[in-house]
Amino acid sequence: MSELLSYAPARVIIPPGECSSWYAVHVRSNFEKRVAVELASKGLETYLPAVTEVHQWKDRRKVIDVPIFPGYVFTRLLDTPALRMTVLRTTGTVSILGCGGSIEPVPETEIAAIQRLLQVNAPLLTHPLLREGSWVRIRRGPLKDLEGLLVRIKNQARLVLSVELLSRSVSTEVDIRDVEVIRAAALPLPVAG
Repeated sequence: MSELLSYAPARVIIPPGECSSWYAVHVRSNFEKRVAVELASKGLETYLPAVTEVHQWKDRRKVIDVPIFPGYVFTRLLDTPALRMTVLRTTGTVSILGCGGSIEPVPETEIAAIQRLLQVNAPLLTHPLLREGSWVRIRRGPLKDLEGLLVRIKNQARLVLSVELLSRSVSTEVDIRDVEVIRAAALPLPVAG
């Protein structure tokens, strides 16, 4: 089962009318939930995409939320020095992803695609970022109008959704008859109908 771990801020620190963006925050191992909760308590909207899994030990079973992008939390903020420091001073935070001295926003469409995939509870697998393949759009069903990369894994067509800044992706099985090609791959993928 998939779960949306989205934390509403206790008090909003972004002035009304200001345009904020999503940013990927690199966190220490196993600090994802702690950082998300603390950022929300500081007034920042956070998002921690996770799936629910049952883990088995010798003496017990436990249901736990496992981040689909381990080591990362997303937060929406204005890129100001004060807000950067608010994020960076959060216990467990390593950095805000970017290039050089500037931080780089995660496109809203990438966050929305991950949120939608988790909302429909579609089975998923995580992937390293994949660049080859055809860019497709789902034509019908609960993922209608979602766009992503079409790949084949073990004779199954899968739609891959990526967060490029993290160089990470997730995929879900799709019926090949439910997709339409938006942009063809450089080398065609074998697709059985």
